This record gives sequence, structure tokens and C-alpha cells, in this order.
Amino acid sequence: MSSGRTKTCPNTDNVLVCAEMNLLIVIVNYRTADLTLACLRSLREQADQPGRRAVVVDSPGGDDSATVLADAIAREGWSRWVSLIALSQNGGFAYGNNAAIRPALQSNHPPKYFLLLNPDTVVHPGAVDELVRFLDEHPQAGMVGSRLEDPDGTPQASAFRFPTALSELVSTMRLGLLSKLLRRSVVAPPIQDKPHETQWLAGASLLVRREVFDDIGLLDDGYFLYYEEVDFCFRARRAGWTCWYLPTSRVVHLVGASSGISDSRKSAPRRPAYWFESRRRYFLKCFGPLRAAMADLLWIVGYCLWRVRRAIQRKPDLDPPHFLNDFLRHSVFRRGFRLI
Repeated sequence: MSSGRTKTCPNTDNVLVCAEMNLLIVIVNYRTADLTLACLRSLREQADQPGRRAVVVDSPGGDDSATVLADAIAREGWSRWVSLIALSQNGGFAYGNNAAIRPALQSNHPPKYFLLLNPDTVVHPGAVDELVRFLDEHPQAGMVGSRLEDPDGTPQASAFRFPTALSELVSTMRLGLLSKLLRRSVVAPPIQDKPHETQWLAGASLLVRREVFDDIGLLDDGYFLYYEEVDFCFRARRAGWTCWYLPTSRVVHLVGASSGISDSRKSAPRRPAYWFESRRRYFLKCFGPLRAAMADLLWIVGYCLWRVRRAIQRKPDLDPPHFLNDFLRHSVFRRGFRLI
């Protein structure tokens, strides 16, 4: 794991390593100070309790987020349950989470649980308590995730199957018959309204047992953004831990507020290079060179067939600009098989 210097805001020195904690809530902020403060307000009753703390990790984005957050924490009197870490560099989502998780794990009293929470979330009353209760009652479960939903209560897909070479073909072709034939390769199965085991969960609200980190290590900060939680759940499953979806824990998720590329309901902007690099890293790391090459090949085949069918059927074009060219440029056929 890479390391970076961090500076802690006034009156929060060593709070992560001195306090006995049952739960540490980690929020990584990147130029979304207002959303982060709204998230903290929604958390207050569930986090401002003995044995619980929240830490906001601010990744520098050329704005005044760190100052805004520090002032608000002091003004609201939140310092007894909220700490702020201002990073000196923006290393991405996994890097930011690790900056808070690492010292907590190394403390004399590491937390029993870690809640990874996006800044663009609003936590319903009882949502955190539900997650903690579930892991308390299911010691074989390594992690559990909330039901993510739109502000109007519409559920979002957040419990998934691992992406595979076949799933790349299914997702890019967008053909109903193929999806039915290969339904076990569909990454996003139908949303269920009952607790169930799943392969991986969105990292927007994910409670992780400390022993999972002890077994498999921290999040891989070789991912800048995207696929880091897929990789983490993949490693946990390989180590024997189960992963669960808990719909009674409800969290509003304002999709893509930081990156702007996740909202599938509208035409997306051009996909950033780090998305392609993260995808490539996942397939190479988890499946090896041969399967990574197969995944890239099936993605290309499926996507080209979809573009032809879209043009013939005059379907709306909601794909990111230059999607195919960008994919080819970042594929293993151009970038090779070495992990960077």
C-alpha cells in the first residue's frame, strides 16, 4: 500500500488511536463539503454515542473543503464524535479510506467494525444500528451493506455478482434474450426486499468486520476510483468471508455527486481514464492475463454489436463519448498485462 503524509485538524490529534471504539465511520470527501456536512447531520444521533466515532478524510481538490469542514465541526460541537484528516495528496477512494483505517487498526483498541460511507449519502434513522446488529448476530458474515435509494425512496442496485468475461459480453450487448440465457452472468440481479447473501456490495454504505482487514489487508489503493470494493469483496470471499445485503438499513445515495459518471439515467460524460485502468486492474489481478484478455475481447465484441443494433433500431445514444476508442486504448491489448 502506498503511504502519504496526513495532517490532523486542531484538537483531534491521536483521537483515532487513543479512544476505545466499537465502530469507526469513515467518510472520504472530495470537493463535496456541503454534502459531507449533510451526511454528518444525518448520522449524528447514531454516531454520537459511546464507542462510536466518525472520521472525515479530505482529499485535496483545490477548494476550501478542509477549512469548511473543520469550521463546521467546531461550530456544531461535533468534535467529540467527528475527526478530520486532511490529506496532502489525492490518492483516490481506497487511499483516502486507508488513511483512516490503517491507524485505527494499529491502535491499542482497534474498532470492532468499520463503516465505509460516501459523502453523498443521507442516512435514515436506525440504518447504522441495523448494520451493526446484523454483524453482531451473524459472526460468519464479513461485511454487510445498506439498501441504497434515490431521494424519493426508489431502490438502487447495490448488491451484485462479480464481473466476469461473460458478464462483459452480457452488459455491453444489452440483449434481453442473451441476458436470460446467461442470467447468472448478469452483474446486477433484480433488487430484493429481504436480507440475502451476495458477492459484492457498493461501497457507499458498507460495514466491514475488523477481522476481514486482519485477514486480507486494506483496500487496494492501486485503484484510484471504481472497482476497489469489487476487489475487496472478491478477496474477502476468497478468504472465506460472506457478504450480505440488508434492506432494513436504508441510505439515500445521490449517485455520482463527486465523479459525475455513475448516473445511468442520463447521458454520461466521457469516461475518465481511471475507470478503464481500474477495470483492467480488477480483471488482471483477480482472474489473470488470459481471462483479462477474454474479458476485453468480449467487451469489444458485445459493444460493437450493440452499436450496430442501436443504429438500426434508432435507439437513443446514451453512451459516453469516444467510449470504444477509450476502451481500446486502455485494454490489455494496448496497455499490456502488467499491474501498475
